[in-house]
Formats: sequence, structure tokens, C-alpha cells
Amino acid sequence: MTWASEALAAVRKGEPVALVSVVSAEGSTPREAGARMLVTPGRQSGTIGGGNLEHLATDQARKLLAQSARTYALQDYPLGPLLSQCCGGYVRLLLERLDDASAPWLEAVDAAYARRRPFGIAALFKGDQLERVLLRQEDQWVGRVAPAVLANGAGHPLAGKRPRPGEGDQLIERIDAAKPTVLLFGAGHVGQAIARAFAPLPFTLDQRDSREEAGGPGVSVQDEAALVEAAGSAGPDDYVLVLTHNHDLDYRLVRAAMGAKPRYLGMIGSATKRARFERRLRDDGFSEGDLADLTCPIGIPGLKSKAPEIIAVAVAADLLQRLEDFKNAG
Repeated sequence: MTWASEALAAVRKGEPVALVSVVSAEGSTPREAGARMLVTPGRQSGTIGGGNLEHLATDQARKLLAQSARTYALQDYPLGPLLSQCCGGYVRLLLERLDDASAPWLEAVDAAYARRRPFGIAALFKGDQLERVLLRQEDQWVGRVAPAVLANGAGHPLAGKRPRPGEGDQLIERIDAAKPTVLLFGAGHVGQAIARAFAPLPFTLDQRDSREEAGGPGVSVQDEAALVEAAGSAGPDDYVLVLTHNHDLDYRLVRAAMGAKPRYLGMIGSATKRARFERRLRDDGFSEGDLADLTCPIGIPGLKSKAPEIIAVAVAADLLQRLEDFKNAG
């Protein structure tokens, strides 16, 4: 569930709710620009980093909910002198009250997330009100590197390090909703633990198994031929994890995925299992370079436990680091 869908659900129920967004973060800060949380009179969802910053922002969001006129506030927080947080950075937050009038743009944003493509949203400053607009075309986004930028009505960035918006200005945010797919073959104990660990992470999980008894929420049950076909159709941006109940099926999946050349190919198992698979893969015509693309054992090297939950954490940490390295390289 995205923050937009959660906010939309609250609005439809008539529950007072405020959206708190980190629109800029300088220096050392608890969260990066783009982090958000929802605040109601009795609870909050999400986090902008905890500590005094989040406590103060939550309190101010609830005060905003109690107002009848003003619907937003743009606040600056120097973390060291104002909030006694040792991070020492500088954060700008946008706090906005959501209501029935917010439903259309929240629906549009929720649908944009579902398309899994980058998009933008603009907040137009009109007196005490904000007007929200979904930006679909890339040429509508100002500051494509920065997550957010303050601009005038024509879309040109405002001058200064920390400009204050005036009437007719706008805040434009770029949201990267593209999440790489993790093709997870296997829904046993380890597969289930990995699925739970990946649920809140920036990946789209596609979990499959050939056994009827392994079926459940989020698991697609298919015959082995269909699984092998799916592995062979993995895209160049996909992450493939192979951990089925059957070593022969594991081999066929690895062989098919290796031919597809996804961004990552990992298989659960020992060094002995890897050595056996490598011999068979060489016999099937794969090069040493191809074999080097196979990660086995999976996960970060330092965690040796075979407990499913620890394996899941190790795999999640490894793939998150690979994703971060890929983004930085781009």
C-alpha cells in the first residue's frame, strides 16, 4: 500500500489526516527528501526519521488538522540548534491537511504508482490553499536530479538556496515509482521469509512455485515448464532468486535465467552445489563469464546462519546494496 492509497482510504472514511513530506534535506538528516508520513489525531503511519523532528512535525500536523482556514505549512528545521538532534543537518517539511477535495489527486497518484513509472506531482501555492496536480510527462518535471524543487508558475526554479514560495509558485516533486522485479522461484520456508522481508522494500516481488500446497497470497502456482519459461523471460533489470524444493528444477531455472541475463541471478545452496551446477553449465555451453554472473550462496557473506529469517535479511541487504550501486553508477 502506498502513502497515497492509505491517505485516500482515510479521506474516504472521513478521518482527519495530514500528509507530512520531506521536500529537502541538507547535510546529515534522519531521512532523505521524498520521505513521508501520515498523521491523524490518534495515530501516525510512516516515518520521517523519528526523534525530535518527527515529534514536533507530528504535533504541528495535528494543530493543522484543528485549523479551519489554512491547509498547509512549509517549515524549515535546523536539526542541531532547534531540535538538539546531533545529525546537524537541515530539513524542509511540507505539512498539508487532506480532505474530500484531495481524493481526485490522491487517486491519480495511486494509479501512477501502479504503473511503476516515474512521475511528478506539483503543489501550487494559492493563498492558504494548495492545489495538487499530477505530472505525467518528463518534460514537466523541473530539477530531474533533485527530488523536489520550488519553481515559479512557468516552471523555472526559484533563486536562492532556500527560497520561500509566493502566490502562484509551485513545489514540483519527482517520484520514482519504478521498482525492479524480483522473480522468486520457491515458496518454502526460506521463500516465505524472503517474501515477508521484501514486502516493504523498493522491489516488486513475483513469487512462483510448482507445488499446489505452496500456493497462498502472493504465490503463483505453475507447472515446472511454465516456471522455466518465466526464468528464461527475465528482463535485464530483473533480480532472479532460485530456491525451489528440487535441485533439478533449480538447475533448469538457473540455466534458463542465465541465458536471459538478468541484472542479478542468485541460487540458494552451498559451494558444493555451485561447483556441481557449474560443471553442468559448462557442458551446456556457458562461458566462465556467464558462470561468474551466478551468486551462490545467496546473501551477504558475513551471515552464515541457515535460519530462514536470517537468510532473508542477508538476501535483502545484498539486493538493496546492489540496487543502490546500480543507481549510483547511473
